[in-house]
Amino acid sequence: MRRVTEAPGLAPAVGPFSQAVAANGFVFVTGQLPAGPGGLDNQPADFEAQVRRTLENLRSVLEEAGSGLEHVVKCNGYLTAPEQLEPYNQVYAEFFGEHRPARTTVCVSLWGVALEIDCVAVQASRVQANGTGGRQ
Repeated sequence: MRRVTEAPGLAPAVGPFSQAVAANGFVFVTGQLPAGPGGLDNQPADFEAQVRRTLENLRSVLEEAGSGLEHVVKCNGYLTAPEQLEPYNQVYAEFFGEHRPARTTVCVSLWGVALEIDCVAVQASRVQANGTGGRQ
């Protein structure tokens, strides 16, 4: 088992947890926020930019853990208002394209942010060893 406690270029974790844990060929990524390297004080004002920043943070953690967006099998998105779903879907599609991992998206109350995204991915070395290229 490998723990990613601090991915390069991201704000450090704000609690006693890892940003990701790689175990048994999978990477489990903690919920990512639209925080910049300086923390939540550095999040974009515009919602679509917040989604982009959050997905960029997710990508950085995945890469540090030996995976990538193309190996994501499940995403969970947490939004704070129903009207965010359409712009969320538009930006999400820019990052995932036709890959289309399984996904759950819900509206919740969050602390000082408009969204949070977590995911489960396959480690890149596992995909290469199976020769599937991420597709079955």
